[in-house]
Amino acid sequence: MPSPFILFQHLAPQHALSRLAGRVAASERGWLKDMLIRRFAAAYQVDMREAARGIADFASFNDFFTRELKPGARPLGDASRFILSPADGAVSQLGTIEGGRIFQAKGRHFTAAQLLGGDTEAARRFEGGRFITIYLSPRDYHRVHMPAAGRLQATTYCPGKLFSVNQATAEGVDGLFARNERLACLFDGPDGQFASVMVGAMIVAGIDTVWPHRFVGHARVPLREDFTATAHDFAAGDEMGRFYLGSTVVLLFEPGRVEWLDHLAAGTPLRMGEPIAQRVKT
Repeated sequence: MPSPFILFQHLAPQHALSRLAGRVAASERGWLKDMLIRRFAAAYQVDMREAARGIADFASFNDFFTRELKPGARPLGDASRFILSPADGAVSQLGTIEGGRIFQAKGRHFTAAQLLGGDTEAARRFEGGRFITIYLSPRDYHRVHMPAAGRLQATTYCPGKLFSVNQATAEGVDGLFARNERLACLFDGPDGQFASVMVGAMIVAGIDTVWPHRFVGHARVPLREDFTATAHDFAAGDEMGRFYLGSTVVLLFEPGRVEWLDHLAAGTPLRMGEPIAQRVKT
């Protein structure tokens, strides 16, 4: 029997609620956006000392939620030796992709092919490789950065549900991260091919990237975009995208390329730019 929280999510009009939240969050009415920002920052204990701007300087709640940080607020680890955390948050799960499956929680799994929007060729490359799922809480910095240097190869926008992505939902909803709306991004770099998958969630009003794209959030059909003819090159730590409310990032690496650092486990807090894996020299 699912919990009331899980049952509510199944019954709720997920996309309608998220579109409504998006309109409110995009409002530039001074009294509304200031009230939302102040109440949110207080309720979730957001550390505004790290923000590059003060509360009154944001044009909207979305502008606040995707706030930039002061220079030096997130020092980068040594990218010549390590894979870097792409975001603030906490480890949900990490491990090895076995039989095409990625561990979610409490006996629940999803497949790499499902996560990547049905791209079975890319999924085969990750068989036996490493995955990590990072949950971003409401208080976290919500820009997503590169875990390693890479050139963008392709993206797949996958329409889907908008379940919450907290631990309770991960334990109660089958295939959560492969069911929710998401954007799967494939890169080639010194560590081989790797994927950074931005997963939406309940009340997530949008996913955006730093490169021009054709996908539109809350759409009904998938969209694959090929970027091999363009040169979108990134260094480790460069910004690649952002969430307008929500969510989760899943990283996939080919076998024999990286090894997660020993101190990492489910629940380990992370800050963008800190080392999370040792690069394996090939």
